[in-house]
Amino acid sequence: MTSFAKRGADDRLLSPENSVMTFIDYQPTQVNSIGSMKHADLVHNAILVAKIANQYQVPVVLSTVNVQSGRNQDTISPLKKAIGDVPSYDRTSINAWEDKEYNEAVKATKRKKLVILGLWTEACLTFPTLDAIAEGYDVYPVVDAVGGTSTIAHETALRRIEQAGAHLITIPQLICEYQRDWNRTETVPGFVQDLFDDGAFTPIQ
Repeated sequence: MTSFAKRGADDRLLSPENSVMTFIDYQPTQVNSIGSMKHADLVHNAILVAKIANQYQVPVVLSTVNVQSGRNQDTISPLKKAIGDVPSYDRTSINAWEDKEYNEAVKATKRKKLVILGLWTEACLTFPTLDAIAEGYDVYPVVDAVGGTSTIAHETALRRIEQAGAHLITIPQLICEYQRDWNRTETVPGFVQDLFDDGAFTPIQ
């Protein structure tokens, strides 16, 4: 029962050492306009992903749109609290990749695997995903923590980015890919709790 050492820069899978996570536009207006899943589930799942990022010490890039202009409100407070003390890059562009400060923040991490969450799927997730892929990033949209204005808008957007090369991922897969080995004992308690919180595990009496 001897595990190999952690892989290095050639790791084909996601790891806490080779990835950066971004949350785009989890603001009240956007959350309230989602029609592809229950709002409470969306918020719960996004918070869980933020918790995972912190547990595995994955850098997070947070962005909003139109807060400084007064047209929109900031990131919803439960998610912002879960993400923690990181800068928030406010934009006027629908496509975050077209914002200089946001773009530079992602690239400053020097990590080429981008775990992405954004509202809506059909715009604020799709557009930066396509641009990042074109620039050589491996992009991983967390499909159970994002949403669109309708089910068809959400699913059509996911098909488009998948055809372009995005690697669709779910929360349980993300957790397992970060943990990778039960011998990484320091993160096992959080790993198990995350799976309970996601509903993958059910207590059996």
